[in-house]
Amino acid sequence: MQRDAIDFGSDSIPKLFSKMLLPTLLGMLCISVMTVIDGVFIGHGVGSDALAAVNIFSPFWLLMTATGLMLGIGCSVVSSIHLSQDNVKAAQINLTQTLIFGTALTLIITILVSVFSTQTAYLLGSSDRLLPYVIDYQRWLALAFCAMFLQSVGLLIIRLDGSPTYAMLTSSLPAIINIILDYVFLFVLHKGLEGVAIATFIGLWTGGAMVLFYILFLSKSMKLYRLKWSLKSLMLFARNICYQFKLGFSAFLGECSISVLMFIGNYVFMRYLGEDGVAAFSIACYIMPFIFMTGNAISQSAQPIISYNYGAGRAARVKEARKVALTAAIGAGIILSMALAFGSKYVTALFLSADAQAYRIASAGIPLMASGFVFYVDNVTIIGYFQSIERVRPATVFSLARGFVFLIPAFMLMPHVAGIPGIWLALPVSEALTFLLIALSRYWRKYRRR
Repeated sequence: MQRDAIDFGSDSIPKLFSKMLLPTLLGMLCISVMTVIDGVFIGHGVGSDALAAVNIFSPFWLLMTATGLMLGIGCSVVSSIHLSQDNVKAAQINLTQTLIFGTALTLIITILVSVFSTQTAYLLGSSDRLLPYVIDYQRWLALAFCAMFLQSVGLLIIRLDGSPTYAMLTSSLPAIINIILDYVFLFVLHKGLEGVAIATFIGLWTGGAMVLFYILFLSKSMKLYRLKWSLKSLMLFARNICYQFKLGFSAFLGECSISVLMFIGNYVFMRYLGEDGVAAFSIACYIMPFIFMTGNAISQSAQPIISYNYGAGRAARVKEARKVALTAAIGAGIILSMALAFGSKYVTALFLSADAQAYRIASAGIPLMASGFVFYVDNVTIIGYFQSIERVRPATVFSLARGFVFLIPAFMLMPHVAGIPGIWLALPVSEALTFLLIALSRYWRKYRRR
């Protein structure tokens, strides 16, 4: 296989970052486009109730993605440091342990969700009216939890192995397959929302299979390693997984912040605006993957560069990589905020007709939410930097702040402060407060050093 020429220890940082960012961003944007086209097909092919049903299940889906990302970040950071110290065996053991544990965990959750499908739907906030749609959708997506885990871990490992282009293909090809099958199942075979779920299931397992194929047959360094199963080995296994959880926990919280956003948002919008409000909010939630994936692409592109040079003791290159990543994050955040502030009506029209009540609610509210996207992308990138250098405490504190400490009270209080617009402003307020907290903590750290 032709690999990208990448040397994390000596290549120019801006050039290295560009090599990592372009395929990573393209691959993640393909996933986001797939999500949006799903929503467009559902909105026009099934209706606003189906859109609301997808939004009801999405927090649980994001929770599974967060679990995969947590293990993937932890595995990638530890493996990067091992590789920088020429300890390939330790990196391979780390990868193997991650895949075994994550696969077992996702299979258990799949069984539980499949057995208790109705209870899961009600727990997520489904109404009786939306219940049939939610069950149709979650039936197939639960069977793809393991594939989602493989992709979350695999994409990070493949980039670390020096193949960001293959990682891009692992994201983009399943997305293209999903879009084609969406159209076939929905408009040719008339399978409704269940057909969209089947298309997503097939697309995700295509990506999972591509990850397994790479690790088994194409990988240069990150291969599977035959583990020992003595008591001592099992104790080391548990210790390594716990350390991965510790390193990746802030990534888990970051992904969970979207889940919390959707979960709390569904309840708040249902309370104030009913099913039409949830349908309008679901359009904003279809947009959020673009924002999160952009921040995540910047963070994940910088991560192997930062972790590798951190492990090798090259502080100047770590600092330069941080500066390049933050510059990219600020630029991307401004572009995204401006695009959605002025283009919300066009985006909303992709999902619903202009005479729908949900259309009017969404087109008025999305520009308000977009005002916080600059802070959002910056915060994701900064937290990713702390993960990359094994600074677990600040990464965890800032992730907790943006996803729970600030976001939940903002959703509860902002409607009382600013009425219906306040619901849409909950995310910008939370992200701005988190950014302020990061800035103050940095100032305090410099002050104590002086």
